Amino acid sequence: MISTRFFGLGAVLMAVAASCGYGGNASAGVPGPVQCRAAIADRVTHGGVTRADWVPAGTSIQVGVAGSAIHGLPAHCLVVGEVNSHTGRDGIAYGDRFELRLPARWNGRFLFQGGGGLDGVLQPALGLISAPAGAGPSSALARGFAVVSTDGGHEQAALKSPGDFGRDPGALADYEYDSTRRVTRTALALVESYYRQAPRWTYFMGCSNGGREGLIAAQRYPQLFDGIVAGSPAFDLTGVMVAEAWNSDVLAGIAPRDAQGRPELSQALSDSDLNLLAHAVLARCDALDGARDGLVSDPAACHFDPGVLVCRPGQLHGCLSTRKLMAIRKVFAGPVSRDGHRLYSSWPYDPGIAAPGWRFWMLGSAQMPALNVLITPAAINGLVLGGKAPAIDLWRFNFESDPARFARVAKDLDAVSTDYAALRKRHGKLLMYAGMADPVFSANELIAYYRRVLEANGGTAATQRFARLFLVPGMNHCGGGQATDEFDPLSAMQHWVEQGRPPGRLIAAGRAFPGVTRPLCPYPAVARYSGSGSMRSAGAFICR
Repeated sequence: MISTRFFGLGAVLMAVAASCGYGGNASAGVPGPVQCRAAIADRVTHGGVTRADWVPAGTSIQVGVAGSAIHGLPAHCLVVGEVNSHTGRDGIAYGDRFELRLPARWNGRFLFQGGGGLDGVLQPALGLISAPAGAGPSSALARGFAVVSTDGGHEQAALKSPGDFGRDPGALADYEYDSTRRVTRTALALVESYYRQAPRWTYFMGCSNGGREGLIAAQRYPQLFDGIVAGSPAFDLTGVMVAEAWNSDVLAGIAPRDAQGRPELSQALSDSDLNLLAHAVLARCDALDGARDGLVSDPAACHFDPGVLVCRPGQLHGCLSTRKLMAIRKVFAGPVSRDGHRLYSSWPYDPGIAAPGWRFWMLGSAQMPALNVLITPAAINGLVLGGKAPAIDLWRFNFESDPARFARVAKDLDAVSTDYAALRKRHGKLLMYAGMADPVFSANELIAYYRRVLEANGGTAATQRFARLFLVPGMNHCGGGQATDEFDPLSAMQHWVEQGRPPGRLIAAGRAFPGVTRPLCPYPAVARYSGSGSMRSAGAFICR
């Protein structure tokens, strides 16, 4: 909520802009350093603007602790602030920190950049896009969008464990659903004051937890965004925590032990094992779409049994031991209770399981444990249980009783509703995508959810007028893998929202397949070779 004092800033900016010869909107003048510095005068309820700096064109920025540098940023105003500042029950200072970047040459559009993981880190508000060559600038900011990001209501550095914010009801609610609403409304007011006009179109784009935040917005706050891109969404986050415990438990059963008796999870399956499995999947399912091209583009037709790889008597190489085979089957079948009740989805067999991104999450390496093993205990005991005893031990997870303890947060944390009536009514659009070899959130679970959305919203034709799902063969979590994982969902969403052109395909490229393009098709269609033309070109494939 913006205070009444805030609205006085608009008049100040208008006067400053007029004196400097700037019209302050997308078509009449370009705001500059003077207007940017004026933004520091703003005050937001339970917070405020703490920085307002002009960033000249050509500036570079580092993304992530070990991330790559982004060069050649456009001239823009960087506004940093916080809303909903409060002291939690645990005595820790909480608030929704945000970063808003306002380009000098604004295109009249606004983008909310979703977060990731357990949030707690304020990422640069760039709106990065995994676009193939020739698709234009690779960030929304460079394309002229005003972009905002947030830390989700808590600062990770202030916590002993990343999930400890779950002890405070306000910080927990922000992470679950409220931070997006708070920050968006604040950012939109700042955008309107800065440019002297409201954005014509508003968008959301995020992956992983950012994808969950997008679905939360579509379900709870459909009035905020005209178009939402939700990648690899963590929509059933409590379910996947159970799955991660299951996978770790199963793989620990076949892993060697260190000197302290702890499972060395990274050695449960070797790279050779994963490559063997990936090649067997390709041999069985690659050609089902009419093209033997290293991609399994028709996963529904891929009926693969890893039993074909079991070692024959006396065979020592090029096969899987019975113990490894049983573990692989158990992981890919998904977690169940003793009475057969399914606790999470199964996982698709896809050649992308041999890529580094799959090992990164599921198994880890000698240098670092699997990310599932690092994140899950913090998420369960802090976020889910709020620190309440008894704590849940990942290696002693009780699949009969422990999942019931997740009910505390499931109703607000998970984005499993299929009610999109309000989004449809305001003509909002939703584009989801996921990698078929995602080791964090099963593509099968997202497919099952989308089928429920189809049933609840009038069937395929009716649902695809506002919501479409795209599956990416071979892709790991939010990118990477043996995949054409570089595509531009933001441009597709713009065409859908602004021109009424729903995406019939997304053209994708990828480093794993140099010089190759493929269409990503809206589910349930799949890309099939037409029978003529170069198999290196997306133009030779049809969505059917």
